[in-house]
Amino acid sequence: MSQPRLTWRWVNALGAIAALLLAHGAAAAPAACPREGTLGTSRVLSVNPKNYPRVGLKSFPDTLPLEDGEVVLTFDDGPSPPMTNKVLAALARECVRATFFLVGQPASGRAELVRKIAAEGHTIGHHTFTHAHLAHITPEQAVEEIDRGIAADEKALNGVETTTPSTPFFRFPYFESTPATLELLQSRGIAVFGADFWASDWTAMSPQGTLKLLIRRLEQARKGIILLHDPQPRTVAMLPAFLRYLKDNGYRVVHVVPAKPDVQSEQHSEHPAETAATPREGG
Repeated sequence: MSQPRLTWRWVNALGAIAALLLAHGAAAAPAACPREGTLGTSRVLSVNPKNYPRVGLKSFPDTLPLEDGEVVLTFDDGPSPPMTNKVLAALARECVRATFFLVGQPASGRAELVRKIAAEGHTIGHHTFTHAHLAHITPEQAVEEIDRGIAADEKALNGVETTTPSTPFFRFPYFESTPATLELLQSRGIAVFGADFWASDWTAMSPQGTLKLLIRRLEQARKGIILLHDPQPRTVAMLPAFLRYLKDNGYRVVHVVPAKPDVQSEQHSEHPAETAATPREGG
């Protein structure tokens, strides 16, 4: 069979498509895992706060554009050695990338661990300075909690104290937002992450009980942003088994990263490359 002729029209068209994909952040694929039989990270999803200012069906009407069987792993309340190190080790064994929403106060004294999280390829988001109830304090105090948390995380991560986050992802402690704080974060181009479901790993139960509950909720939802807590011993204990469950049952892990500047949208891709979240209704 003769090969199709590659005309200059096709060359130009392919070049335009490649340029478009590059401009929208769709060129980078997750690093290949050196170990066979691991869960791995199926793709990288770039999120633009302009398109997705608030995600997570537990708090908001919209969530990330995930396909059936896709999950985003997120961890709150760290960094907390040695538990965070054990979570990192479990993720590394399976070549999985996650997002860590750090509390500024512990991060400020654990810069080495903060940088380790980033060096291992995970995304670092923000979770206030002291994990305060922002809905129960004055608006001025709430802004200070947000800013001090970001500044502490940035100082630990990059050595520069700034309230402009290098990764504009934020999660409210206890999911307690207010119209004023939501408006503030949106005006500053910071995406607010809720969750689609969680393991309730703050509740006293065995690691086996936590795993069973999480799997039941995953089977019901089939996809979504999962909330976990890396300082929790029960989470650390059950995480390897949960990652194996994801692998054995055909689930795929999506790693979220901030979109490149001025990237507004990107077509969804099934390939393990970086794609950008495009708005759609519901989940």
